[in-house]
Amino acid sequence: MKISPTFKFQFKRRKEGKTDYKRRMKLLNSGKSRLVVRRSNNYIQVQIVNFDEKGDKTLFSSNSKSLKKLGWNFSCDNISAAYLTGIKIGKEALKNNIKEVILDLGLYSSTKGNRIYSVVKGVIDAGLKIPVNENILPSNERIAGNHIASFNSKFKNLPNKFEEVKKILIEGVNK
Repeated sequence: MKISPTFKFQFKRRKEGKTDYKRRMKLLNSGKSRLVVRRSNNYIQVQIVNFDEKGDKTLFSSNSKSLKKLGWNFSCDNISAAYLTGIKIGKEALKNNIKEVILDLGLYSSTKGNRIYSVVKGVIDAGLKIPVNENILPSNERIAGNHIASFNSKFKNLPNKFEEVKKILIEGVNK
């Protein structure tokens, strides 16, 4: 007589389509801090997370909404805002002696030049090391918002504002 069950239940988060456990285990086995990038309809959320037996511990967190305090008056979910958010969290991580992280995409698909890779480029430009192919990162023209400025005259000063906020973040004048 067979004693073991004939059906094995999936984990709840796997069943709901929220977690890819195979990919997560590969990231956790690396032993590095993870750069977790999540996007909503309006903002980009970036966290640096360490694994702990009791659960993940968020070391640093940054949201693109905080760019408004630095004078950013454009959308907080575009490529430029994602890059600036990446610089911000990269500088914060360097202050606390984190020098290398690994990208955690979650369930997002990997598309060349998207907002997630814009965050990664910002973190790299801030000084952190991330193992990523340079070909997948967006171009500097897209990051500066030149494609948006050429499309609509209402956003013609976007590249200038981008450079202004970037300078503030790199110099660390306003935190």
